[in-house]
Amino acid sequence: MAKILALDTSTDACSVALEIDGSRSELFKVIPRRHTHELLPMVEEILGEAGLSVSQLDAIAFGRGPGSFAGIRIATGVAQGLAYAADLPVVPVSSLAALAQGYYRETQDCESLIITAFDARMNEVYWGGYKIIEGRAVIEIAEVVSAPSQLIIGKGIDCVAVGSGFNYREQMPSEVVAGFSKLDTQVYPHALDIVNIASGLYALGHTVQAEDAQPVYLRNQVTWKKKDQQ
Repeated sequence: MAKILALDTSTDACSVALEIDGSRSELFKVIPRRHTHELLPMVEEILGEAGLSVSQLDAIAFGRGPGSFAGIRIATGVAQGLAYAADLPVVPVSSLAALAQGYYRETQDCESLIITAFDARMNEVYWGGYKIIEGRAVIEIAEVVSAPSQLIIGKGIDCVAVGSGFNYREQMPSEVVAGFSKLDTQVYPHALDIVNIASGLYALGHTVQAEDAQPVYLRNQVTWKKKDQQ
């Protein structure tokens, strides 16, 4: 079992979570535009409560997006910095997958196709589809950014819809919306769910070096400089 710290600042919420040999804890706050001020103190708090230093961890996980451009830059930069200083591997986790994992954590529904979506501004949404396999969210429909009208799932497929992107549901195809068995737009990704997904990825060796940890924007025109290029 591993000790993994997870960070997420991909939305207005800011959260950190810690997994120690399968036991998980989390600090979570909704603090728009305060992530840069609060994230590191939250990291210090959760590690302090566990009596751990960063160097005693096995990996750092972070919500790599999609989401707020500024937010995912913050989480990426902090994850890079902590991992680089302590020579730890990094586990990037999709913030859309974290929403699906959170839905499962709350409902224990492992049968539904979970469509998660964020408001991407510019009258677009980030979205993807997930199934729960062995307790963790696994990609079923590739993550994209598109106009709400282009959300295509497949005829006759029932699913649950999770995330702020579904505030645009009036612009989505009526046959898609008709297939929503549940709808929840008032949710945020949690580091608690990121660390759960990351634990499985870490066990499989799906990690990257600190300098290779990058955000995922889904919009090609946005660029990111690695730590050694900044």
